[in-house]
Amino acid sequence: MKIPQMIAAELRRLTSTRMAVLALVALLAVPILYGGLYLWANQDPYGNLSSVPVALVVEDQGAEVNGQQRNLGDEAAEQLLDSDTFEWHRVSSDQADAGLAVGDFDFVVTLPTDFSDAVASLSSDSPRQADIELRTNDANNYLASTIGTQAVARIQASVAKKVVDEAGRSLLDALHTIRVSLVDATTGATQIVDGLATAKGGSSQLSSGSVTLADGSSQLADGTAQLATGASQLRDGTARLRDGSAQLADGAQQVAGGVDRIDSAAREVGSIAADANARLPEARADILKALQDAHVSPERIDEILARLDTVGEKLSAANTRVQDTVTQINRLDDGARQVAAGSSSLASGAATAADGASALADGAGTAASAAAQVRDGSAQLRDGASQLDSGIAQLATGATQLRDGLSSGVQQIPDSDDATRQAQASAISDPVAVGTSAVTKAQNYGAGLAPFFAALAGWIGIYALFLIVKPVSKRAITALRSPVRVTLAGWLTPAGLGALQMVGLFTVLAIALQFSFANPWAALGILVFASATYAAIVLALNVWLGSVGQFLGLVLMVLQLVTAGGTFPWQTLPAPLAALHHVLPMGYVVDAMRQVMYGGDVSRVGPDLLVLAGWLLGGVVLAALGVTRMTHHRTLRDLQPSLIG
Repeated sequence: MKIPQMIAAELRRLTSTRMAVLALVALLAVPILYGGLYLWANQDPYGNLSSVPVALVVEDQGAEVNGQQRNLGDEAAEQLLDSDTFEWHRVSSDQADAGLAVGDFDFVVTLPTDFSDAVASLSSDSPRQADIELRTNDANNYLASTIGTQAVARIQASVAKKVVDEAGRSLLDALHTIRVSLVDATTGATQIVDGLATAKGGSSQLSSGSVTLADGSSQLADGTAQLATGASQLRDGTARLRDGSAQLADGAQQVAGGVDRIDSAAREVGSIAADANARLPEARADILKALQDAHVSPERIDEILARLDTVGEKLSAANTRVQDTVTQINRLDDGARQVAAGSSSLASGAATAADGASALADGAGTAASAAAQVRDGSAQLRDGASQLDSGIAQLATGATQLRDGLSSGVQQIPDSDDATRQAQASAISDPVAVGTSAVTKAQNYGAGLAPFFAALAGWIGIYALFLIVKPVSKRAITALRSPVRVTLAGWLTPAGLGALQMVGLFTVLAIALQFSFANPWAALGILVFASATYAAIVLALNVWLGSVGQFLGLVLMVLQLVTAGGTFPWQTLPAPLAALHHVLPMGYVVDAMRQVMYGGDVSRVGPDLLVLAGWLLGGVVLAALGVTRMTHHRTLRDLQPSLIG
């Protein structure tokens, strides 16, 4: 009997009755129903979270946030109710507890009474975190707790982003205001620097002028002191002159009284000479006064008066010669009268001169005292002007540093407009943007699980087929047919039926569920090859161990269910199970399917298929060895059936 004849015989057996056909069709549909229904149910669960009922309890009392009275709990609630993340229900705390207990709500989110107040405390001296309470009930759904935690994290991030955005905007606006003020301050500091530069020029002129004034006032003090000394000497001399001229006048009057005969002539001549001589001091005083009124320096006054005195001396000498001449002419009598008249006038003038000299001495003393005060004051003015000039220079240096510092501060604060500050505040509140790129990407959650559940469905389908398919033909073994042909016929029958299962499963995935395949024919080929590999493994178990081998096929399926890495990464497995991941075939089927379905690294498919080919060849060889043993030996299992099959 040839291989096709043995396969045909087994198929005739499987379709010999209507019930057999129904059984075969049902078993063929097992992987299609398992894989299709499971992936359909989990095609896009995250896209349907808007149907998950969630209770929202807002107990927030509000607070002053960023200078405004706000209720952040109500604001967050409005955003959540307007979103489609979940089926939100805003209820009271009692309603939420009751609904969570009976399963009306999968979880409860509560914004407590101090929610806004806690957020507002971030800008106070006692900052604290705002609480968001999450209540779950695993008796309703365990995953609801995980989903609820993620939801609360999103609410927390949303509120934090909003608060930081507003706080950042306020901070940036304040910085802008500070910058404007700094610009104004810089302008004012520049004006101060310019003003101080002008003041520095004036203070330098003042300092220079005060030095000149001090030098002049010192010279004035020295001159007035000399004037006071000369005036004092003049006062003493005129006083002596006054006393002597008075004595002279008395003697002349006695002489004149004795010389009557020459009285008329001597009086006339003496009167003229005395009159001229008498007017000289008065003229001198008038000249002195005129010079002082003209503010002529004392040295010049002394020079002029000295010349005047010379003239007066000459006039007095001339008067003396006149008197001598008159005396000679008028004999002594006339001269005596003239001398008497002249001496009388001289006494009068000397008295006037003495009074003037005394007044001059007093005035010169007062002027000397005042000049000394002016000297001392101008010296103080000079020192003060020097200090003022130095102080203004220091002030100008400080003002320049202030201006430069303000200007530097202005440059460090960016000059931004309202739109820029709003963009900056938004960036501050959400500073990190997660940029994702994928070498390959699954279409949705269901497509992400498809490689694993398709591989698992293939094993389940083969396992189910061996419930009705005979591993090997007993008739062929009894007839001592070739063990290799018997083995190949026993393998090709479930492998062919498994191929039909995989074609049906692939059709459901690609058409009914509309999963996209980067390499659809390669994906179908991998599924068919995986099913054939599973058939070889389960065949070997059945040939060697019979019903026990069939049971071990179930155990092997469970091991691969947890070690294939179809859901969580296989690296998260315990070490013994992770080791099995590198041995059992289903993990390689999952990896190969992912590459051809998502458009991954096709070069990885080759090594995966080599591993599967190794399992397939190993299974067929082991089955052939078992069939060979059956053709030569009868075992107790052959004579007495197992309790489980």
